[in-house]
Amino acid sequence: MSRNLIPAADIVRPVMADDQSSKPPERSGADAGWAALGYLLGGMIVWGGIGWLVDRWLGLPNVGLLIGLIGGTVAGVYLTVKKLGA
Repeated sequence: MSRNLIPAADIVRPVMADDQSSKPPERSGADAGWAALGYLLGGMIVWGGIGWLVDRWLGLPNVGLLIGLIGGTVAGVYLTVKKLGA
């Protein structure tokens, strides 16, 4: 009694071939906006926080905080242009 069985790979291969796309999904306008906001706020919070800690450590009157906020904003703008710009 000989059965003619089809290998599982021959069944699965055509189905999986349709699911694979060659190009990444495009960002919507809202996704790009939230990413830009995240880069800007993240840079300001992280580098502003580091500047604030340096102020507390050295006893300075919020000089490091100001420099950290400006540097974080510049870094956030740079990342936004680099990642989301055309």
